[in-house]
Amino acid sequence: MRVGITGQAGFVGTHLYNSLGLQSSIERIPFEDSYFTNRTKLRDFVRSCDVIVHLAAMNRHDDPQVIYDTNIQLVKELIAAMEIEAVTPHVIFSSSTQEERDNLYGKSKREGRELLEQWATRNKASFSGLVVPNVYGPFGKPYYNSFIATFCHQLTHDEQPRIDVDGSVKLIYVGSLCEFIIKIFTDLQGGKCRVTRDEVPYDFEMKVSEILAKLEVYKAQYLLDGIIPVLDNINDVNLFNTFRCYIDNETHFPVKLVQHADARGVFVETVKLGVGGQVSFSTTVPGITRGNHYHTRKIERFTVIKGKARIQLRKIGTDEVLNFDLDGKEPSYVDMPIWYTHNITNIGDEELYTQFWINEWYNPEDGDTYFEVV
Repeated sequence: MRVGITGQAGFVGTHLYNSLGLQSSIERIPFEDSYFTNRTKLRDFVRSCDVIVHLAAMNRHDDPQVIYDTNIQLVKELIAAMEIEAVTPHVIFSSSTQEERDNLYGKSKREGRELLEQWATRNKASFSGLVVPNVYGPFGKPYYNSFIATFCHQLTHDEQPRIDVDGSVKLIYVGSLCEFIIKIFTDLQGGKCRVTRDEVPYDFEMKVSEILAKLEVYKAQYLLDGIIPVLDNINDVNLFNTFRCYIDNETHFPVKLVQHADARGVFVETVKLGVGGQVSFSTTVPGITRGNHYHTRKIERFTVIKGKARIQLRKIGTDEVLNFDLDGKEPSYVDMPIWYTHNITNIGDEELYTQFWINEWYNPEDGDTYFEVV
């Protein structure tokens, strides 16, 4: 199945593109925002796709009319390209719960969905219009994608968040949204054409002040004191992992640990936590590298307690590599952010001792969530 994503470079688009990369039966058709101003490229794109997930949209602008005009124009350009090429891919459109609100953004999402419904009906194509609640997750743009992204950015950059309206908000984690989208077109594969409006279920509902209180605990305990906080459920884990992605890894790690030395030797506390998990250790001979994989939800810590090591992190989809050199003579740790491929290499002349702590909320039927990087 060939799947393309308009808005591939955006917040949800990036997560969906990466998630599709884990599906061996799916071929990802690349998309660039410039295709909307190059009709030949756009026509080539729609002709190549069995499924198009239309995420491209403007969320914020000083002039609401610009938001409305831009979003409607993007839908019209997509429809025109499909009609010129006479193709009928299954189109999935990301709308918003703001559809019913009295604002131009909500109006643009509602009318955009209706235009695509009309196209699908005319051409006997499948169309799924998704009404999506507030989306949050790693790598969202502060002051643009989500108030959670803004709060996380502010707290990790010594700024004080402010609550304008303390309402109750329905939220969905970006990973949950990607799973929902993928299930739609995999379930429909080879089925009859249909046109639907689907309310995407939210993961949880919480007041803005309650979310900020959790994030403030994460800052105080994790960022400042190195403690893994109490995480009562998968929503807490997702919120905590979202918070972690706004930390400047390059300047925060490695974190030096306190040594307590006496005549017997040295004692070092490597992990302080309010959650459970698994603690293990490894020995690695000089020159050997372990790892080169990434996780989508696990929380993991590497602590070097003897020898010299280089830990490398690289965010999936980027080329930048962060290098951290650690020495067991000054015990320290590096935490592995989700969606970052990571490894550890013995760069010394003696055996390397590394302690690992890992925690994950998961359904055992799902299996593990680490993926090898080739």
